This record gives sequence, C-alpha cells and structure tokens, in this order.
Amino acid sequence: MLTEGIYKISWTEPTGTDVALGFLTNEDKLHGTIFFPKRVEEHPEITVTFQNEHIDLMEESRVKYETYPKLLVPEFAKITYAADAGLDNEDVISETPYAGMPDDIRADRYFDADYHRLNTKH
Repeated sequence: MLTEGIYKISWTEPTGTDVALGFLTNEDKLHGTIFFPKRVEEHPEITVTFQNEHIDLMEESRVKYETYPKLLVPEFAKITYAADAGLDNEDVISETPYAGMPDDIRADRYFDADYHRLNTKH
C-alpha cells in the first residue's frame, strides 16, 4: 500500500513482459502499463496461450528473439469486482478467460466461498 486506498504491484511474466499496476480502490480505478519485449510485438502467437503450460517455449523465445525496443502500452480500467481470495490461491488466475467469465465471477457462479473454482469445464 502506498497510501490509504492506493496499491502498486509489478511483475515480470515468463515471456519477459513487465507489468506495473496501480490500484486506486477508493475510486474503483486501475492504471497499468505493460512493457512488451520486441519479440512479443513481432510474434504475438508465442504469448496468446495459458503461459504456464508452455514455459519451455517462453524460455526458448527469450533467447531466440529480440527484447528491445520494448513496446509500452498504458491502460486505464474501472474496477468492477474486488475480494480477498487469500495468499497463493492458484484457482484465482488459472485458466483462459471465456465469454461471460466476469459476469459469472460477479454473480458468484465461478468461485465458492473460499475462492476455489466451482466449475472447471468451460
């Protein structure tokens, strides 16, 4: 927490993409910047997948293709759902999004009370 209601998180994905997010929870706003390596801009097919199942491809691509110059993509969003799913809950971000997923989450059709997926077949 940077200050009351303002949080910042950053990480590097297996593709080498860097992500920085700022959450303004008191205003239901999010600002994010994605720093795509050159290889992701030139070969997006590498990353359009559930990356955890293709770590070998991600590591191979980091060696095979260029990193710089990076493509910066700033984005803004409205926060429409927030909850505490606990630490290290692998069910929270564990599958490719599908049509209607946000509505299922907001209507309590996706997670149980402990934030474990109810239906794993979409």
